[in-house]
Amino acid sequence: MYEDSGGGGAGGVRVDPRVQQNLGIRTAEVEAGSLASAIEVAGSIAYDDRDVALVQARSNGYVERLLVRAPLDAVRRGQPLAELFVPDWVAAQEEYLAVRRMAASAPPGLVDAARQRMRLAGMSEPQVALVERDGATHARTTLSSPIDGVVTELSAREGMTVASGAPLFRINGVKSVWVNAEVPETLAGQVRPGAAAEVTTAAFPGKTFNGKVTAILPEVNAATRTIKARIEVANGERLLAPGMFARARFAATAGSKVLLVASEAVIRTGKRNVVMVAQAEGRFAPVEVELGAESGGRTEIRKGLAAGDKVVVSGQFLVDSEASLKGIEARGAAPAENAPAVTSTEGMAHRGEGKVERIDQDEITLSHAPMPSLGWPAMTMGFKRPAAGLPPDVKVGDAVAFETMKLPGGEFGITTIARKPGAAK
Repeated sequence: MYEDSGGGGAGGVRVDPRVQQNLGIRTAEVEAGSLASAIEVAGSIAYDDRDVALVQARSNGYVERLLVRAPLDAVRRGQPLAELFVPDWVAAQEEYLAVRRMAASAPPGLVDAARQRMRLAGMSEPQVALVERDGATHARTTLSSPIDGVVTELSAREGMTVASGAPLFRINGVKSVWVNAEVPETLAGQVRPGAAAEVTTAAFPGKTFNGKVTAILPEVNAATRTIKARIEVANGERLLAPGMFARARFAATAGSKVLLVASEAVIRTGKRNVVMVAQAEGRFAPVEVELGAESGGRTEIRKGLAAGDKVVVSGQFLVDSEASLKGIEARGAAPAENAPAVTSTEGMAHRGEGKVERIDQDEITLSHAPMPSLGWPAMTMGFKRPAAGLPPDVKVGDAVAFETMKLPGGEFGITTIARKPGAAK
């Protein structure tokens, strides 16, 4: 640091070029470009919940035989799952057969009514046709899988009683799966339904599965600040299994031209965003900026910089800390009300009022009111003690009036200090 580098104003902070090299301070130009880089995020594979079949009991009965006995067993369309004994069907079938035998003497429509009663008892059309063809009762039925897939829920056991409508099997299809990709909240606007996506997994290195975004779920994870993008991927080879981790890559979309800086150059304080801009003669000045989107290690700058400006991308926190200590305000920030422009502070005396918080051997700490001549807000800071020493009546807790001056070393020292009239002794 140079002695003339600490004041606020256009000069900013000055650092010797050799010191810059020792500290590893690097700069990069602000460039005009677009954030058209591809987005790659992590995700997990899940069943396609649109390809689901439930197998239920159509009537009260008993499970006599279970043909699929464990969850996650693979089944084919039409494969038998269980055999049920249904006593309620016997009475309806006997009535139908009796009416059919006396069809000649029975009132018109009685046979149709008996057939309808079998349907109401829960018998399907093929089962009704079987009774008509054989002329005998059939109290047992076989439940079959309606789709190809995996048994994800199994609620049946041999010998158990089942009620009408009770779900016995839940079967999920596996011809396609969902990849739930966790997209950062800041990139959510760049992913749209219908966009193409490429999916890779650690289980099959080098193999890429193509899919399409079918939905952006309207919920943000409060812990990870991500939003789910649902990607539908064909799984004809049954290589992708629910629960696998995956990487999803979305195709790049061309954007409009914007100003871009390296993301590492931005100092985020929570209330504002600042970059350190390199100036002539080794000087650096803080500039407040307005940020836009971020992708691929680059951040959009909406306000505060121009193309060709050079910003510090390494070592900026050291320069920013020194600028803060010297009271240099970031360009673009609102100035204090009625504060005059400060061009130089060295050798100038500035008056202020405050309260003594602490007295050390070489320093006195004051909490002072705003000092317009320096552009300082109210704050607590340490000053170098006067060369002649402090007045004996100045103690911790006293309200004082003082004058301060910037010393050659860059520090601020007290030149005069006195207790304010009426301050308690």
